[in-house]
Amino acid sequence: MRFPRFVVCVLVTLFMPFAAQAGDAVREAQTIISGQIAAFLKDDASAAYAFASPEIKSRFPDAETFFGMVKKSYGPVYKPGNYAFGRNQSAADGSRVFQEVLISDPKGVSWAAFYDLVRQPDGKFVINGVRMARDTVNQGI
Repeated sequence: MRFPRFVVCVLVTLFMPFAAQAGDAVREAQTIISGQIAAFLKDDASAAYAFASPEIKSRFPDAETFFGMVKKSYGPVYKPGNYAFGRNQSAADGSRVFQEVLISDPKGVSWAAFYDLVRQPDGKFVINGVRMARDTVNQGI
């Protein structure tokens, strides 16, 4: 009976750091998303743009162009009435996080925003894309 307990202890010890790392990555990603939403609410284009990945910045080469695109195409993210974090998935190595954000816009319409965040060489996460779905119930990623 001791052998199986030993095996369980070894497995838990081996995999615990990966679970903690994934949890840290999710918390960090949620902080990044909240920071960008706060910048949108303050109409701070430069601060919001700072959370975008190099890939996004290559498509929208300056903060004002990026901000205009968000206002036009991502209204619920730009000015959410309320938001809460839903389900998430992260890479075992903590390099990527997918985070669902449940949003109600100022008119009370429900949305889900699916964020893709990637870790950069400096260790920080940036937002690499957002996909929106209207009138959703928490459907997961």
